[in-house]
Amino acid sequence: MVGWNGTQASVLPRQLPRPMGLASNGSNMAAVCKDEVMFFADAHALAGHYPEEHSARYDALFLPRASYFIGSLDAHDIGFGDDGLWMVNTRFSCLSVLSRAYSFEPRWHPPFISRLAPEDRCHLNGLAILDGKPRYVTAHGTTDEPGAWRESKADGGVLIDVESGECAITGLSMPHSPRYHDGKLYMLNSGAGELCLPEPEKGEYEVICALPGYTRGMSFAGKYALVGLSQVRSTHLFDGMGVQGRFGKLHCGVAVVDLESGKEVGIFEFTDGCDELYDVLFLQGLSMPSILNHDNPASKRAVTAPDFAYWLYEKDKAAQSTGLAGTQQPASEDETT
Repeated sequence: MVGWNGTQASVLPRQLPRPMGLASNGSNMAAVCKDEVMFFADAHALAGHYPEEHSARYDALFLPRASYFIGSLDAHDIGFGDDGLWMVNTRFSCLSVLSRAYSFEPRWHPPFISRLAPEDRCHLNGLAILDGKPRYVTAHGTTDEPGAWRESKADGGVLIDVESGECAITGLSMPHSPRYHDGKLYMLNSGAGELCLPEPEKGEYEVICALPGYTRGMSFAGKYALVGLSQVRSTHLFDGMGVQGRFGKLHCGVAVVDLESGKEVGIFEFTDGCDELYDVLFLQGLSMPSILNHDNPASKRAVTAPDFAYWLYEKDKAAQSTGLAGTQQPASEDETT
């Protein structure tokens, strides 16, 4: 979580197991991880009272609420639609939804995929949802053999129309993150470091901006696109991409691009400790959000209901609690909060 208190930026690193795609739906958020999809909800009534020693610091507190254990699917993008949460199931080359009975329920796969098998045949990865349904996806190839897409990774990428199953745009360089914003479709031509405006009807795309990093992960804030940038290491799968020759140095961070001018107007850069991002999610209306994973003891003490919320603590070996409902003030000093 990156926040701004009016004076300086803050970064809250949180440990999740190999986090990939992110999605939000109102006050709910989801993250697909190594072998599970984790759901979080904003406990707004508790946010102003966390942590105890620095109350009134945060304006949102996302708490873990549920997990679906999906297995090792190498899932990438996720998105909320009319049928719940959609997931790009990269290992099985399909789009799927969550299930309480199975690891996943497959709903769609590219026509060139002859069989659903755990073989990553085309590296399906990106998902754009329109009007509650998957509309476009990206893949690194149109191959139908295990890992065969790697042989043409530099220019074998495609944007696929989910409704027709046809490849709307071809010749892309490891594309990612198709997204709709203000009625327009955007995508990242990652291997070239480009933010693009596709024209699927013409089979073409316009480059809005070239950025100094492997572009992956995108969200929007008004007229600005927030684009994730990653570095490319010499031993990495992404080595040899065009973006490396285009820029002398690649960065890891989030670039801010003015969609009207096509110019990069800012960057939040990680100078140490992080060299790859997969996704970026803008939380509308929040300036200082916080989040707890289920390993954090505080997440066990936070209890919420539709009409009230509590922090639960032990005092003198007897569990006591203080309720916080809406904007109600915290308890007096002689009570546990």
